[in-house]
Amino acid sequence: MKILLLGKNGQVGWELQRSLAPVGELIALDSRSTDYCGDLANLSGLLEMVDRIRPDVIVNAAAYTAVDKAESEVDQARLVNATAPGVLAEAAKRHDALLVHYSTDYVFDGSGSAPRQETDPVAPPNMYGQTKLEGEQLIAAQAGKHLIFRTSWVYAARGNNFAKTMLRLAKERDSLNIINDQHGAPTGAELIADVTAHAIRRTVMNPELSGLYHLVATGETTWFDYARFVIEHARAAGMPIKVNTDDIAPVPTSAFPTPAKRPLNSRLSTIRLQNTFDLVLPPWERGVERMLTEIL
Repeated sequence: MKILLLGKNGQVGWELQRSLAPVGELIALDSRSTDYCGDLANLSGLLEMVDRIRPDVIVNAAAYTAVDKAESEVDQARLVNATAPGVLAEAAKRHDALLVHYSTDYVFDGSGSAPRQETDPVAPPNMYGQTKLEGEQLIAAQAGKHLIFRTSWVYAARGNNFAKTMLRLAKERDSLNIINDQHGAPTGAELIADVTAHAIRRTVMNPELSGLYHLVATGETTWFDYARFVIEHARAAGMPIKVNTDDIAPVPTSAFPTPAKRPLNSRLSTIRLQNTFDLVLPPWERGVERMLTEIL
């Protein structure tokens, strides 16, 4: 089986290089690749590349992820998040390949408190979410073999993430203000990659499993409680922490205005994913502890 991976150096893409290596012959690209085109902004180059490689599976881990910039760079965000995935879906169907794509909880409006299911109504609160939704719709419209995974609050030991920012600030400041009215589940890139590899194996053999799935760790937290968890874990591990626990204050989202509106409810139900692929997803704390052990 030949697997084409796009976005190889992103958080999820980096872990996919590991998890997909035993599954088949892996060709991993990014926007700077020279042998083949891995740039999602180059639509003709993408089509030519797929025609040359003729993969059995295409995994698209590339995306425009600058949420606030997407409000002013709509055309660029739409090109990468919507038009390009649609082109990949067209090419995948032509070669009878399975297309794997990643989306976001930002397709929902962020209201309420219940975990969102795959069939719930969508209403993106910002342009990033809108372009990701358009990408989902273009892939589904091709009616080819595909897996779309919606995820949220993604982190990895490699690169920047919320936990690393909190650790840096906790060493520098006497007090911190952290948002406490946004709810979700921190989800490790390695978990996403491992689930992807498992789902690919199953779906290649059973194409009827194609479709849309929510993929996050179990449980839920807020950015405030997530920050406290990270800081206290680091303190217990002997890291020099300046801020005291009592000086970490919860504040509403309104305290940090941003160009793009953030959803307050990022909870996603994973029942469909777990039942379809016989999975047990771990609690978010387990993955974060493992990441902290790696970076501390």
